[in-house]
Amino acid sequence: MYWCKSTIIHRLAFVAGIIFTGLVVSCKPDIKETGAAISYFDLKGFIKTTAAQLTRLNRPVLKTMVHNGFSESKKVHIDNWERELSLFSGSDINKPAWKDSYDVHTTANAIFYKAKFPELETKEITINKNGDKVKWILIINHTKNLLYETKEKLTLVPDSMYRIEKTQHVRLLGTNTYDIKGVLN
Repeated sequence: MYWCKSTIIHRLAFVAGIIFTGLVVSCKPDIKETGAAISYFDLKGFIKTTAAQLTRLNRPVLKTMVHNGFSESKKVHIDNWERELSLFSGSDINKPAWKDSYDVHTTANAIFYKAKFPELETKEITINKNGDKVKWILIINHTKNLLYETKEKLTLVPDSMYRIEKTQHVRLLGTNTYDIKGVLN
């Protein structure tokens, strides 16, 4: 029986070691912490700054959500703007592995990013500017695998509104559409 307990303990220690290694490897610092150069517009930093400004303003928001055609509107105060805008910051394309994964086209008033590879979730980002000031941002995301397909259109006008349009088709469960719009009052 001693050998049986010893084998179980060794197996548990081995599995725990693999889990621990996976956790350590997955805990990577942000790009700014590693000193890596940012290749594209700093969307994550912009959303963080915008969230801080909106928190300071503390303006009420008329939030409308339409789910599969059923609509509800409510005037609310957003307590956590970073969480509210997390889909926007989650669309940041400044990952070291994606350094050369987007075509960039710049005009006097806009920057356009378009994914070069179909496996990238963030397909397009358009940033409309007036000088150095961002007027609005449009993001198109698309994910597809054997189980589900998700399409997102994210629009942000930093000082007045945001909109999240999402269609999600889950195999065996069907399709859901969401349209969330927040207008600052």
